Amino acid sequence: MIEKNNNRLGWLFASPYLIFSTVFFLGPLIWSLYLSFTNWDLISPTYDFVGFKNFTKALGTPGVRSAFWVTYKFMIVFVPIVTAMSLFVAVIVKGLPKLKTVFLIGFFLPYLSSGVVASLIVKGFLSHTSPVQTFLRDRLGLDIDWLGGSFSALFVVAMIMAWKFTGYYALILTSGLESIDQEVYEAAAIDGVKDSQRFWKITLPLLYPAIYTTLILSFGATFGIFTEVYQLTGGGPNYATNTWQMEIYSQAFKNLQAGYASAIAIMAAVATFISIFVIRKILEMWGKRNGWV
Repeated sequence: MIEKNNNRLGWLFASPYLIFSTVFFLGPLIWSLYLSFTNWDLISPTYDFVGFKNFTKALGTPGVRSAFWVTYKFMIVFVPIVTAMSLFVAVIVKGLPKLKTVFLIGFFLPYLSSGVVASLIVKGFLSHTSPVQTFLRDRLGLDIDWLGGSFSALFVVAMIMAWKFTGYYALILTSGLESIDQEVYEAAAIDGVKDSQRFWKITLPLLYPAIYTTLILSFGATFGIFTEVYQLTGGGPNYATNTWQMEIYSQAFKNLQAGYASAIAIMAAVATFISIFVIRKILEMWGKRNGWV
């Protein structure tokens, strides 16, 4: 009887989250899957079932193909930068004698800031008439169209994302660093481990769980990029920054092809799931090969 009451109490406490997930996640997922087989235009009350036509159409369009490849390009640029920056911040904060919490909060604030505001500031900062651009042209002879080049536009968006997420990931890594017992370093010093080897031989292996977490989060973040791309480039130039979310938005709200956009959303979800699954396996293999797991 006591066990049954405990189970009921557990379900009672979990019910708000379960209801929230059902209403805002499971419900929309089922609805999106249903719409992906229709030609609904987002306005008309009637629509027809078209089977798999939306999916076959999506596979042949340049927008969807670019969204697929651009996501992995963002990974190549964004993940190493944000990982290095967050690890650097974590190590610096860990070594501070005082005010660690204050500095962590300061680095965490960009994560809480509005992506729209940050994107507009960067857009003004990189505009043709901005003081920075004027200085580069007049003093250094450099006339750079930061948002007009394929790689430069992608790099700018990746840097904004890195600036935003560095503090969040640094918080996780700092917690991992704080959990490492100081006695481990003292024992290593007695065994003759040099200071230059301490990070690679001791800190990195013991920090693997935190690094694993931040890497999975950073890889996953590349599949959800929208605000910065929408504000800065609109997916251009020539689809160079056209992410999954940008393509879904364009098809649903610009072209009014909600059924087609739903099919793209399902494809994006499948690509995200498979990619994260493969990345997880690679990271786990990396940890096992080095004896960190």
